[in-house]
Amino acid sequence: MSIKPTARSVKAAAVLTSNLMLAPAVIALRMPMLTAEANSSNPYRVETTRAVTEKMSAMVEGALAAQMAFAQATIQFWPELMSGRTPSLVSGVAIERAFQAALGPSGRAVKSNHRRLSRVK
Repeated sequence: MSIKPTARSVKAAAVLTSNLMLAPAVIALRMPMLTAEANSSNPYRVETTRAVTEKMSAMVEGALAAQMAFAQATIQFWPELMSGRTPSLVSGVAIERAFQAALGPSGRAVKSNHRRLSRVK
């Protein structure tokens, strides 16, 4: 039995993919700044600190979002089963939702970094 993806899930996947496709551009924009900070005697490495904290924040937020998606699917298991639907934990829908929830914060961070770093000259 296969589950047909909804228009909402396809759109969410497309947005996530487009955001994460900006990652190489963000790296290219950030590397000269990181190199300059590494060669500087200034102890306040703003871009380096920002890069690390943004990644850690997105990772923690993504992990929590994935756990919440699985918790929601677990809570909905019996009501879905009793109503005659295939539970999302069994059909794979829960995994898709958790995956998108986990990568969402990273995608938003990459998009905002690209916007910020593109303006800096």
